[in-house]
Amino acid sequence: MNLDFSEQQLMIQQMVLDFANKEIKPHFQKWDEDQFFPVDLFKKAGELGLMGVLVPPEYGGAGLGYIEYILIIEEISKVCGAVGLSFAAHNSLCVNHILKFASESQKDKWLPNLASGKWIGSWGLTEPNTGSDAMRMKCVAEKDGDYWILNGSKNFITHGISSDIIVVIVRTGELLDSHGMTAFAVERGTKGFNAGKKEDKLGMRASETAEVIFDNCRVHKDNILGRVGEGFIQSMKILDGGRISIGAMALGMAEGAMNAAVDYSKQREQFGKAISKFQGISFKLADMATEIEASRLLLYKAAHHIKDPKNSNYFSAIAKYKASEVAVAVANDAVQVFGGYGYIKEFPVEKFYRDSKLSTIGEGTSEIQKLVISRAILKN
Repeated sequence: MNLDFSEQQLMIQQMVLDFANKEIKPHFQKWDEDQFFPVDLFKKAGELGLMGVLVPPEYGGAGLGYIEYILIIEEISKVCGAVGLSFAAHNSLCVNHILKFASESQKDKWLPNLASGKWIGSWGLTEPNTGSDAMRMKCVAEKDGDYWILNGSKNFITHGISSDIIVVIVRTGELLDSHGMTAFAVERGTKGFNAGKKEDKLGMRASETAEVIFDNCRVHKDNILGRVGEGFIQSMKILDGGRISIGAMALGMAEGAMNAAVDYSKQREQFGKAISKFQGISFKLADMATEIEASRLLLYKAAHHIKDPKNSNYFSAIAKYKASEVAVAVANDAVQVFGGYGYIKEFPVEKFYRDSKLSTIGEGTSEIQKLVISRAILKN
């Protein structure tokens, strides 16, 4: 596995860094305070290819791989984890599900709008009473001729209000049957497809999270992704890439928090010298850097194995588990380095501290990742 970035990858990294500094950094604290989801930002990002990172050029995408994708999410999340989360949800969940499982006609219909940033995508698996236990979902679809009638709700849906299309997994068969769920793509404006309550969150406040409600929503059979009964299996495969996304987001937030702590430790003086000169602070910084580099290497290894059906689940779970726990730990230590100022919203580590916690919950909790990892170990 080559750990050196190519010239193209370095150019992409710099482009995203410039974009984040120009379009996100001046506004992220205000967006967080107001819980404002910056839809126009994602349309600008579409012009740079950031809304279709993994999508081949024939569908209007950038045609890049997972290493580039990690770099992109990482650089954005160094500035704002909430914006990084929205990029990740759009690219790795909604867009990637269509890319992997849609027919050619479906790809031609939906991917160009999504990859260009004209549309924002969402993805729905979680329900009010089924998070990790997705096979007990109550959102159902019943066949009616050439149509399916969807009823039920999904919650914690990123872009649940503002998205133009959602890929939603609903039950079309028996409860607890892994082949009893189906994925549908439902466009905004479809009768019976409505947005519900917007969540008031601890962190990630500039990334819109809301309930989605289906009330006798008639969806044509042409909107089924893959075959009837494949939805749950598809979603588990999509979550392998999603874990890499959340890991990259966590990595970026950890780096952002560490960079802020390093800069502050050089400027802040106590007892006549910069606090970076004190071993208690410098050792914290050393631990941060070590854990961040370990997370990065695990993410690259997961990206290397993403197309390997035997190992992608295992390595993506390890990478996501490590990077997300590191993000929380680094953000916590960064607040400690700042002392009282770390508790003040004027300084960035307070936001990294709040935002980072989502990475240990979203797209599979840390406990679920340990379950995936331990099962892989014990079956050998």
